[in-house]
Amino acid sequence: MKEISCKLLVLGAGPGGYVCAIRAGQLGVNTVIVEKAKAGGTCLNVGCIPSKALIHAAEEFHKLRVAASGRSPLGLSLNAPAIDLRRTIAWKDGIVGRLNGGVTGLLKKAGVKAVLGEARFVDGKTVDVETETGLQRIRAEAVVIATGSAPVALPDLPFGGNVISSTEALALTEVPETLAVIGGGYIGLELGTAFAKLGSKVTVLEALDRILPQYDADLSRPVMKRLGEIGVQVFTRTAAKRLTADRRGLLAEENGRSFEVAAEKVLVTVGRRPVTEGWGLEEIDLDRSGKFIRIDDHCRTSMRGIYAIGDVTGEPMLAHRAMAQGEMVAEIVAGQKRSWDKRCIPAVCFTDPEIVGAGLSPEEARAAGIEVRVGQFPFQANGRAMTTLAEDGFVRVVARADNHLVLGIHAVGHGVSELSATFALAIEMGARLEDIAGTIHAHPTQSEALQEAAFKTLGHALHI
Repeated sequence: MKEISCKLLVLGAGPGGYVCAIRAGQLGVNTVIVEKAKAGGTCLNVGCIPSKALIHAAEEFHKLRVAASGRSPLGLSLNAPAIDLRRTIAWKDGIVGRLNGGVTGLLKKAGVKAVLGEARFVDGKTVDVETETGLQRIRAEAVVIATGSAPVALPDLPFGGNVISSTEALALTEVPETLAVIGGGYIGLELGTAFAKLGSKVTVLEALDRILPQYDADLSRPVMKRLGEIGVQVFTRTAAKRLTADRRGLLAEENGRSFEVAAEKVLVTVGRRPVTEGWGLEEIDLDRSGKFIRIDDHCRTSMRGIYAIGDVTGEPMLAHRAMAQGEMVAEIVAGQKRSWDKRCIPAVCFTDPEIVGAGLSPEEARAAGIEVRVGQFPFQANGRAMTTLAEDGFVRVVARADNHLVLGIHAVGHGVSELSATFALAIEMGARLEDIAGTIHAHPTQSEALQEAAFKTLGHALHI
């Protein structure tokens, strides 16, 4: 058995793991990273990046279909657009490949040794990796667990055949005629919207009383409206049961009423679970917080020298949270003083329109006993939004009533994902309403809606 030793061993080369390894390498820490598949993890290979590529392709195709229908308000027209999904997927795979190669190159540049294979703990300082060339033992002073998460399957609808997860959905080479999406959260609606724009007849089944329950109703309402406009049928308070006998449909139940949904494919998006099995976690017996690994504000687990980051540690399961944790842990291992003191982690839903949430919603602030002021500015009154056919939605600011400290900024609208960093920066830096209102925002841009929302919160809106 081949043995190597290092100061830091990272298990998993997803966003959190590879960022941790790169930063540690930059700081001169002898680092080894183990990955069983490809660098980049779920996010780069079968999640964030490929899904956004498909969403973009679907949006472009939808614009062509609108023009071909003669309904384009811009006066555009053309004949019978078509899409070759195989070429689309090849383009998407090309992007993934380039980024995958980029991560591999960055690890090498930072002096990180990458080991490809299945890892399993022997004890808190030792891991065995099953590689193509045999078993390799790695001993480390510190270990970072960054094993990520995986899609949750339903007992009566296990993955396989016509029942697919987001991973298989992103690899389809033909547009399904009918698609049933189980779960009205962000993953289901992002992919459901994309396939509806590509030409599928999409039906969404959500067990709760509304879609996107992780966002407040004001933010999800424009998304619900848009789903109807593109022909997506949504059933709430509805449970998916099982496939029909011919496996071409899905049986469901809404308030005691049974019905059938046509479904060439059934996309199950009911959540993700931490990957805590298959790599010897029982050998080190770490404390848990529910199904997740429990960590402190340094990402330390209950065993000395073992850290955990990313999805395996709980919500929010976001790549940028994992990256920030990975960077922090690398610096801690290198001897720097760091702790997790983030004021907010922005969340983005790439639906149509997009949703951004940063900080507290009005309800969350009031539930914490804080008296707040809330201001909202609609994109209907924003010149840039009007000129890009993007008038649906708004920007909303939540601030303390006493000192005007900004507690939360939320938006729903076309392209608002690109405003997420601005929202987070304002909250991280302790901005007050007067700071946002007093910052000159370029005209005409959608970002002006943030300044106008601050004006509205202060009681002197200018353009509404």
